Amino acid sequence: MAYIGLISDTHCVFDDCLKKFLEPVDQIWHAGDFGNIATVDAIAKFKPLTGVYGNCDDQQIRLCQPPVQWFEIEGMKILMMHIGGYPGRYDYKAMQLIYAHRPDIFICGHSHILKVMNDKSLGMLVINPGAAGIEGFHQVRTALRFRIENGTIKDMEVGEWEKKLSRPSF
Repeated sequence: MAYIGLISDTHCVFDDCLKKFLEPVDQIWHAGDFGNIATVDAIAKFKPLTGVYGNCDDQQIRLCQPPVQWFEIEGMKILMMHIGGYPGRYDYKAMQLIYAHRPDIFICGHSHILKVMNDKSLGMLVINPGAAGIEGFHQVRTALRFRIENGTIKDMEVGEWEKKLSRPSF
């Protein structure tokens, strides 16, 4: 069993409310737009990190985080990238990768909008954890945590916070 914390669009924020929500997870997946290398380092120091760079991330982050992650865990195939879209409105690059890899779970960020949707036509779950940072148009900061066990995702929880820092980031 793997207990996953999923965040995106932190934009330089990894504060106490996020740490408290993510404390029980085994690993953190980040769907891009870390904001700076200090955020990457702080998350990786806190928990094992699997991430992708986002459109706002600089060369330093792009050297240590790939544009796409493709992996298997607990019998599920995961595809993660920053700009992905959602059922019926996938980004062109995302669509190519989805058809090539046929994931069970497709994870993306970028929109700052929390969405968890079944794409029945492609047989996959689409997850966007929204934005965990304070930059952007979103009204509420969000993050997800869930368990993956024997090819099943379960116990998904949403964390929500006001759009302000609970304490200065690192």
